[in-house]
Amino acid sequence: MTAQLNDPFPPRRTGNARSMVTLTDDPPLPRHLQLEITSACNLRCTMCLVSYRAPVNKLAGAMRPELFHRLLADVPVRRLTLQGLGEPLLSPYLMEMVGAAVAGDIRVGFNTNATLLNERRADELVAGGVDWLHVSLDGARPGVYESIRAGATFQTVVDNLAGLVRAKQRAGSSTPWIRVVFVAMRDNVGELPELVRLLSGIGIDEVRVQNLSHDFGDATGEYDGIRAFTANQALWTGADVDRARTAFTEAARVAGRLGFRLRLPALPGDENAGHGGGNCTWPWEAAYITSTGVVQPCCMVMGDDRITLGTLEEQSFPQIWHGAPYREFRRRLDSTDPPDVCRGCSLYRRTF
Repeated sequence: MTAQLNDPFPPRRTGNARSMVTLTDDPPLPRHLQLEITSACNLRCTMCLVSYRAPVNKLAGAMRPELFHRLLADVPVRRLTLQGLGEPLLSPYLMEMVGAAVAGDIRVGFNTNATLLNERRADELVAGGVDWLHVSLDGARPGVYESIRAGATFQTVVDNLAGLVRAKQRAGSSTPWIRVVFVAMRDNVGELPELVRLLSGIGIDEVRVQNLSHDFGDATGEYDGIRAFTANQALWTGADVDRARTAFTEAARVAGRLGFRLRLPALPGDENAGHGGGNCTWPWEAAYITSTGVVQPCCMVMGDDRITLGTLEEQSFPQIWHGAPYREFRRRLDSTDPPDVCRGCSLYRRTF
C-alpha cells in the first residue's frame, strides 16, 4: 500500500495544516473518509504489510456494498479515497462505489499499482468520473522497480499510465488527475531524476515522492519483518540522508527545466522536519476504515490490530467518532505524550 495524505486532489494546502483545524476533542463528523474497499492485492511489495501476511482472496477481502452505502448515509462525506492495503482494481464493487460517490457530488479517487489498468479499465474510470488516480512507480528501470513491486512488470505499468492519459484525451476529460507516487528508499532513490525524465513525456500531472510511512517501533511479533525492512531501507540516518538529498536536488533541477510538477518530502535535518505534532490533522477531519469495518485514526497505521477506535459491527460511525476512545486519542495526539502508534509515523515527524 502507498499511504494516502489528506490532500488527494489539487490544489494542495499550504502553510501549517494544524492552524486550519480547531483542535477540540469532539469535532464535527469528517468530510473525508478513506475506505479499504479490498484487502486483497496481486503484488507483494517489499515495503507493504501485505508481503508479511498470508494472501487474501479478492472476494473474501472486499468491503461489502452494504457497509459502504451505510457509511455514505451516516457521514457528510465530500471526499472519498477508495484504498487501503489492497489493490482497488481487484474490488468487484469498485465502479458501484465510484458511481455512488459521483452521484452524491463527492470527489473520489484511489491509489493503484496500475498492473491491471488496461485500456478497458482506463476508459471505464474516465467515463465513471473518477477525480484522481495515484499510480505507484518506485523506479525508472525494470530491475529496481520489479525488485520492490514483486509480481509487477515495469513496462506494463508505464504503458498503462500512458494508456490512461490517452483515455482522458479520447474522452476530452481533465480527470482523473494523475499523480505518480514514488516511495523513496535506499535501493531506489538514485533513480528519481531518471524517473522524472521518463514521466515528463507521458503527460501525467505530478510526481509525489514520499518516505516510508512508519518505523513500526511500537509493534512486535508479526511486524518484525516489516520493521527490519524499514530499518534497512529508510532514508532517515547518516549517508542515506545525504544520498537522498543529492537525488532530490537533481530531480528538482530536472523537473524545473522540464516544467514538471514534483513534490519532495522533508528529510531529517531539513528546516520543516522535526519530531512531535503540528502536521497531523487526521483524527479531526478524516478517518480510515478497513474492509471489515474497523475504524482507525489514519491510513499510516497499517494493521488493524495496532489500534482500533471502534468497529462498525458494533456501533455506527457517528457513535465511534464521538466516543471516548476517539476523544482520548485526539487529546493525546495534541499533547507531548502522543499515542505509541504515532511516535514512529513519518507524517507525525514531518518527513512524509
